[in-house]
Amino acid sequence: MFDIETELKKLPGKPGVYIMRDKNDNILYVGKAISLKNRVRQYFRKNNKTARIEKMVSLIDHFEYIVTDNEAEALILECNLIKENRPKFNVLLKDDKTYPYIKIDVKSDFPNVVITRTIKNDGSKYLGPYANAGAAKEMVDFIKQRFQIRQCKNFKSNQRACLNYHIKRCLAPCVGYVSKEEYRELINQIILLLEGKTGTIVKKLEEEIEEAAEKQEYEKAAILRDKKIAIETMGQKQKVSNINENEIDVIGLAKNELTVCIEIFFVRNSKMIGREHYFFNDLTDMSNQEILAGFIKQYYMEKQNIPSKIMIREELEEKNVLIEWLSNLANHKVELKHPQKGEKLRFVEMAERNAKITLDNKDKEKIDIVLELKEILNLKNLPQKIEIFDISNISGSFMVAGMCVAENGIIKRNLSRRFRIKTVFTQDDPRCMEEVVERRLKHSIEGKSSGFGRLPDLLLADGGITQINAMKQAVKNCNLEIPVYGMVKDEKHRTRALMDESKNEIPVSEELFLFLTSFQDEVHKTAIEYHRKLREKEITKSSLDEIYGVGEKKKQALLKKFGSVEKIKEANLKELMQVNGINKALAEKIKASL
Repeated sequence: MFDIETELKKLPGKPGVYIMRDKNDNILYVGKAISLKNRVRQYFRKNNKTARIEKMVSLIDHFEYIVTDNEAEALILECNLIKENRPKFNVLLKDDKTYPYIKIDVKSDFPNVVITRTIKNDGSKYLGPYANAGAAKEMVDFIKQRFQIRQCKNFKSNQRACLNYHIKRCLAPCVGYVSKEEYRELINQIILLLEGKTGTIVKKLEEEIEEAAEKQEYEKAAILRDKKIAIETMGQKQKVSNINENEIDVIGLAKNELTVCIEIFFVRNSKMIGREHYFFNDLTDMSNQEILAGFIKQYYMEKQNIPSKIMIREELEEKNVLIEWLSNLANHKVELKHPQKGEKLRFVEMAERNAKITLDNKDKEKIDIVLELKEILNLKNLPQKIEIFDISNISGSFMVAGMCVAENGIIKRNLSRRFRIKTVFTQDDPRCMEEVVERRLKHSIEGKSSGFGRLPDLLLADGGITQINAMKQAVKNCNLEIPVYGMVKDEKHRTRALMDESKNEIPVSEELFLFLTSFQDEVHKTAIEYHRKLREKEITKSSLDEIYGVGEKKKQALLKKFGSVEKIKEANLKELMQVNGINKALAEKIKASL
């Protein structure tokens, strides 16, 4: 048996990774430490811990650790274990989206320019990332139109040029109308454009325009002039700031009571080529430094094009080891900066402002609902997970219950559950409610792998005081403390207020009214549909179910052909045998049974 206090005494004062596990051996958290002895002990000592850490510690059944030679090795191992196991209490990126890049197969004699989301070690040049495929496509279309490089996916020599040559969209390298050297010069200009070095291209074009004019090649000069104007316009479209940097990612963070938002700006040569944001729930009691460190590990772990500089607001405790890790991943020096003044600080502030706007705009009404519930019900914690229950039966028959779940103000239909009443045999809705709620709570307490997840923060009964009391009894039976409220209906049987155990009515806003009405409709639908399904199943039972050898398929085939049991009873053996799967012996058995 694992004794935590005994095992804590065995911890070495060396760097390494620790792994917290629950009683089912599931990994709860993976962390790294300079001293395993000092770090792991902190979790089990009486000190000021955040609610999130308190919750994690309450679930720890045992832990293990791996000793490493240094902190850098521990960081690499930590990242690998987080990626492999995705522990519940670590900072996790929920979507593994890959960004589009522009790829140039520079090893080819006549390279193509394409969009890709997969970066390979194939000698090609990859430029980006772009925040969306639309931005990358716009750039590739511009390149192919203005530089007239090949359009075909697979290059091969031809006798005749294709249509793209005749409409001035390709220089036709396939028939030798442009040399390798001339084509390579175009590719070099394209790379400069994608790297944001438009000034170099414009200067070169100005020289070519002047040369063409001197030779009185006015048509060529006009084409070059239009190309120059287009490139200057494209450069201005990308310009975001006069910040003088080659490759930087700027990370801004914003948080409210429910959610953390991280916004990233991708800047290459003073030009913003894209942005992206991520949302994280249940991290709001972590410090900004912890969140940013966890995010950086997750985000850059598999990135191929890591910039030379990452700018953030906070100075991270593990800054030096992160810099070493990032530099090794990137194969070049990576700086982790937290600017204090000037343009760089304003750029970080811009990312933070955008993160706040993104967060404010994300499901604002849903967040307001959760905040309002906490306020009007005077709850200790935000009701991030709410569950509502409803009983359905007809005169005590086919007694069932429905359960629906809302997380952060959003009704999650995939988390709805149905129950068939097991211990109540008469029409007694309160006793049915007590049974169902107790069964549901035990699923989370006992850690059953049934998809119920963690315990709810708030329970709602689709009924009055008797339902409230039944729910509270179920909570008490499980030795838990979960707030319980009922619903007060209007003349249309819609929730107009909430009710506590003292029958006090608590008025709600219009937004909360609409949410509760939708929640109520959803649980009604869940319970009634299950009730109807059981009732219809009972109705479809017939004398055919009692005949050995007549399964569901043969039963349906017989009913489809004859229409009813009475008609089957009247049929002769020959008619019965016309049904697929019915032989003479089975036909005789059916006749005898009916």
